Amino acid sequence: MSAEAHASVVVLAVKPQRLGGVLEELKGALAEEQLVLSIVAGARTESIAEGLLHPSVVRAMPNTPAQIGEGMTAWTAAAQVGEGRREVVRAMLGALGREVYVETEHMIDMATALSATGPTYIFMMMEALVDAGVHMGFSRHVAQELVTQTMLGSVLFARESHKHPAELRNMVTSPGGTSAEAIYQMEKGSLRTVLSKAVYAAYQRAVALGKK
Repeated sequence: MSAEAHASVVVLAVKPQRLGGVLEELKGALAEEQLVLSIVAGARTESIAEGLLHPSVVRAMPNTPAQIGEGMTAWTAAAQVGEGRREVVRAMLGALGREVYVETEHMIDMATALSATGPTYIFMMMEALVDAGVHMGFSRHVAQELVTQTMLGSVLFARESHKHPAELRNMVTSPGGTSAEAIYQMEKGSLRTVLSKAVYAAYQRAVALGKK
C-alpha cells in the first residue's frame, strides 16, 4: 500500500454557515499528507482548498441511514487526490453503507437532492401511510409496524430483483383491483409531479448554498 494511503483524514462536518470560520481557523495548519473530507452541504472543493491553502480535498454527501451502516454516499475528489487516498475514502464511506464516485460536483448537488434529502421524502410518506392506517382503525403501533415492514420489504425486493420500479408496480397491480384504485388516486393527486418538484427544489437549494 502506498504511503499516501496511510495519510490522516480531517473531516469537515459543520453547518454551511459555520464553514467560513472553521476554514479560517485551520488555514495553513494542515500537513501536506493530510486529506480533507468535507460533508458540508453546498461547499465546493475549490472553495475549501482555497480557504485552507490545502489542495487535497474530497467532497462527499452521505445520508441519515449511514448511522446504521445502510447509507448511500456520493463523493468526488480534487485532481490532487491520488488513487491511494481515494481508496481510503472508498473504505471509509463504504463502512457507512454504499458509496458511488461521481465525476463532477454538479452531481454532488444532484445527489444532495435525491439521496441525501431522500430520507425526508420516505419518512413523510411513512408518516402519511401510518396516519391513513390510524384513520381506518388500526392503533398507531400496529399501523407503524405494517408500514415500516412493507416499505423495508419492498425496497429489499426491488434491490434483489433488479427490475425497473414500473415493472414491479405492474406485478402487484391487477385490473380493477385495490392497487389500480390506489394508483388512480395518486396520479389524480399528482404525486409524481409533487415529488419531482420537491427533488428539484432541494437541488436548487444545494446549488444556492454553494454560492454563498
